[in-house]
Amino acid sequence: MSETAPEPTAIEWLTMPELVESLDESLGRVRRLISEQYLVGSTRNGVFGVPAQFIVEGHPLPSLRGTIIVLTDAGFTDDEVIDWLFSEEEELGRTPIAALLDGHKSAVRRVARTLA
Repeated sequence: MSETAPEPTAIEWLTMPELVESLDESLGRVRRLISEQYLVGSTRNGVFGVPAQFIVEGHPLPSLRGTIIVLTDAGFTDDEVIDWLFSEEEELGRTPIAALLDGHKSAVRRVARTLA
C-alpha cells in the first residue's frame, strides 16, 4: 500500500531491551503494548524494533494507537503502517508521524481513512 518506503536512516529503532528501558516496563508489558496496538514494530535487518519516535516522555505516543487501528483496518501490514507514518504525505505537508507528534491526530486519521 505504501508506495515509497522511508530511508532506513530516517528511523531510529529501539530493540525490545531498549523499549523495556525507555518505557520502564517489563518485557511482558511491552509485548502487550505491541499486541494491543499501542505500538507497532518491524523486523528489519534481522532485529525486531519499534521506531523511537513512537515513545514520548517514556510512554507510547497517545495518538498512535487509533492511527495504527485505522491503518490495519484498511489492510496495512505492520511494515506498511510504519512506512506510511514516515513517508511524506502531500495532504499533510509532512510525514504523518510528524503531524501526530505536533498534535494533529484528526488530520492524520482523516488521510488514513481515505487509504482503505
